Amino acid sequence: MKKRSGFTVMVRLAGLVKPLAGFMVLAIAMGLAGHLCASFLTIFGAYGVLEVLGPGAPLSLPALFAAMVIFALLRGALRYGEQTCNHYIAFKLLALIRDKVFRALRRLCPAKLEGRDKGDLIAVITSDIELLEVFYAHTISPIAIAVLFCAVLCLFIGSFHWALGLLALAAYLVVGVVIPVLTSRFSGDDGLRFRNGAGELSSYVLDSLRGLDEIQQYGQGRQRLEGMAARSDALARDEERMKRTAGCNTACTNAVILLFDLAMLFASVLLCLRGAVDFAGVVLSTVALMSSFGPVVALANLGSTLQNTFAAGNRVLDLLEEPPAVQDVTGREEVPFTGAQVSHVTFSYGEETILEDLSLAIPEGSITGIVGRSGSGKSTLLKLLMRFWQTRQGSITISDRPIDEINTQNLRGMESYVTQETVLFHDSIRSNLRIAKRDATDAEIEQACRKASVHDFIMSLPQGYDTPVGELGDTLSGGERQRLGLARAFLHDAPLMLLDEPTSNLDSLNEAVILRSLREERQGKTVVLVSHRASTMRVADTVWSVENGRMS
Repeated sequence: MKKRSGFTVMVRLAGLVKPLAGFMVLAIAMGLAGHLCASFLTIFGAYGVLEVLGPGAPLSLPALFAAMVIFALLRGALRYGEQTCNHYIAFKLLALIRDKVFRALRRLCPAKLEGRDKGDLIAVITSDIELLEVFYAHTISPIAIAVLFCAVLCLFIGSFHWALGLLALAAYLVVGVVIPVLTSRFSGDDGLRFRNGAGELSSYVLDSLRGLDEIQQYGQGRQRLEGMAARSDALARDEERMKRTAGCNTACTNAVILLFDLAMLFASVLLCLRGAVDFAGVVLSTVALMSSFGPVVALANLGSTLQNTFAAGNRVLDLLEEPPAVQDVTGREEVPFTGAQVSHVTFSYGEETILEDLSLAIPEGSITGIVGRSGSGKSTLLKLLMRFWQTRQGSITISDRPIDEINTQNLRGMESYVTQETVLFHDSIRSNLRIAKRDATDAEIEQACRKASVHDFIMSLPQGYDTPVGELGDTLSGGERQRLGLARAFLHDAPLMLLDEPTSNLDSLNEAVILRSLREERQGKTVVLVSHRASTMRVADTVWSVENGRMS
């Protein structure tokens, strides 16, 4: 994970506001006007007291009361308008960020997401992005409002004496800048540690839910609960530390405000005794400072409240800025399938070499079988043909053209890929099958399911093709999920079929039906078939063995 400073995260997140800059300017204007109204309510009250003590206020008492009523009403309306704009910006940007995150996930998968904690990804997509609402609704405009508001109040207080204006500026800088910076440094990585811990807890809970059967079978319930409790306690300790920091921040802020209020009172009285400021200047400058800390207190709180937000922003930016293993190709001429060739390919995961100087010809219209022990690189070869990964050395061509020069959409359209684990979504069987072809007719879906020997099973279900499957297809057996995966491949109707252990979970009868379908439908199809079963390899025209990353 890349470590960024809070300022860097803030700048990167603020850059996303550009499309909604008009609403942000409006929010700042209304916020500034609203805070000025709130402060001048108190200042007008001080003018009223001065008017009672002795004439000399700029307005009469009735006029001052009328102004206070108008400012009070404006304060409410402007506050509402400011918050409406801020939250409109926040929720629009959260939608935009979610769209960017899902595009990033699509760009990164499957290579960069293999082995990634799914619970941690879910935490980024949900709670981390949601936390950014604090930044967009309660940070950007308050900072701008505080700067402008403090400038106006420094000028107002400074109109009585320049020294009082400088004292007000010092007060605002200490409360709005120094305290948040010190609090942020004192907090260190507490926020990032908390967000990472939340992601780890999500992963642990997700793993526990998926493995409930095994946990019960082997009596590991107590241990899993203890692990969950330990992670929850660690998270609670991190949160307690952040809350304690926030409490200290609030206490220091209030103490500093009180000290500066007293300093303003004593300084103005001293200037009054020297004849540099009159009594009205003493009252008004002190009251103005006392009533003007609202915007800078909001900044003071940022040092503690933004720990979580910046940590969440850092995790979101990590995902958005992660470079993909393979870049999509667009803008090239469409290519029809006329065969594939793997030439002297070497590939490794990190330091572990999986394939070494491997070559393989896949003629059009053939069924090519590949066998080999587990971990020999058979599945990796299929992923390279799909261009999920980039070859380190050598080349893979389709129709005599390197696959990294073929439009990604064109390449995916030429290939149907059936993995060892078929992923089904929490939807109907029909919708799960239509992933392979969105405009497929019911007749096409039924035909594909007959080829995969799964039509009769589907029709035995209460709702037929409209039967919902559970999360990840948990309501179906491994063999039933595998046949639905094969039905997708048949429905996709691509010229090149890449089948990774397509019959590993099937009985001999269903295997025979599927192999017969492959033989009967082989016209116009090229099949690469990976399997451990000798019975499956009987359908292949040529069988190759992969040992230690080499073809034999």
